[in-house]
Amino acid sequence: MNKLILGTTILSFSLIGAACNGIDTANEELFHDNGNTINVNDQEDLYNNPSKDKTQRSEDFGYVRQQKSPIQGRTISNDNMYSINREQVADSISKMSVALPNVKDCSTLVTDEEVLVSYVTDKKDKDARFEVADQVKKTAMSVVPRWYHVYVTDDKNLMRNVENLAKMDSDSRNVNTAIDDTINLMLQASPQGRNIDAGENANGEMTDDKYEMQDDDVHKINKDRQKRQDKTGNMMD
Repeated sequence: MNKLILGTTILSFSLIGAACNGIDTANEELFHDNGNTINVNDQEDLYNNPSKDKTQRSEDFGYVRQQKSPIQGRTISNDNMYSINREQVADSISKMSVALPNVKDCSTLVTDEEVLVSYVTDKKDKDARFEVADQVKKTAMSVVPRWYHVYVTDDKNLMRNVENLAKMDSDSRNVNTAIDDTINLMLQASPQGRNIDAGENANGEMTDDKYEMQDDDVHKINKDRQKRQDKTGNMMD
């Protein structure tokens, strides 16, 4: 009888230990990486490379639930919260743009806050060019985070400018000046489509007086263009 009681006690402790270990493992799965993410498959970059099982990945919905960490004093980490794979985003924009009916070729540059899209279209009429520009711009904006500004051009000569910028990076000397110069050329040469809304111009730059803006938030040429634009974003003669 004593042996039976002893054996039962040992078995009970073993089951309790296994259960506790299971709880710890579950907690690790629920609160992995930063200790706050629940009910996600894997926490990866915003635009990550597809998994080997492309069919499964394409069928998954994107869902993330955040809770305070169960560990007192630990806060949600903001590290890499808004990181994106710029190369992959640029690839997506170019592929989606050439899928448009009147776009034959497209080059896209994605920086930390701007998207420069250079494309080739067979449309020569002013109104037709405007519509193509609006489609390309909206395509790019549908891919990038909302804080990005998007600039487009159908001037073939500027495609080389965009390509040259791709050889630089965020730490390159005078990179901001080079980007601004190219953007201003794009704005002079090509239509940009309709205004985003009453508070943003065609490129997604804030124009409403209630927003405080830095001098470099709106390109100088845009200030002059804005005065000549009607409410739909069409250039007025």
